Amino acid sequence: RWASPEGGLWMTAILKPKSSPEHVPKLVFVGALAVVDALAKYGIPAEVKWPNDVLVDGKKIAGVLSECKFNHFALLGIGLNVNNEVPEELLDKAVSMRELTGFELNLDDVLSNVLRALSYWYSLFKRGRHYEILDAVRRKSAVIGRHVMVVEGDEVLVEGRALDIDDSGALLVETKNGVERVFYGDVSLRVF
Repeated sequence: RWASPEGGLWMTAILKPKSSPEHVPKLVFVGALAVVDALAKYGIPAEVKWPNDVLVDGKKIAGVLSECKFNHFALLGIGLNVNNEVPEELLDKAVSMRELTGFELNLDDVLSNVLRALSYWYSLFKRGRHYEILDAVRRKSAVIGRHVMVVEGDEVLVEGRALDIDDSGALLVETKNGVERVFYGDVSLRVF
């Protein structure tokens, strides 16, 4: 369920990456790192849950989606819980900035911080410095080294220990049958 109540930051950035198609999926990491950096400005330490969520103490505070359009531009959607109430049924899984800081935040200031950080990470992306983006995602990863279960709907696709994120952006999971590469597509990840 996608919940976007009043008080949150729900935005889409239109980007013109001019890079080869295999790198475009990494834009989701650009957005996630921008959110992590913006949260740090408020003293909120956050991690990236591969591929497109941002967590604080294991609870989701933001989600990021990227979509390529006609090979000319990409849409980067960011949903960040700022001052909004987290729905009651999600209280054990989600959190807002207001809940963490104890006060209401100025949405314009939060947006400015996200855009400033997005500008930095996107500039690296445009210059082909994907390794720096991937290294930052690895350092901020909420899943590397942990037991994970990758699911699609109710079906478990892969279960094992997350080893790394490879240079293509795929999650490497050590299973009882060896190491499997997992791509994000419509696959979600559950950490337990």
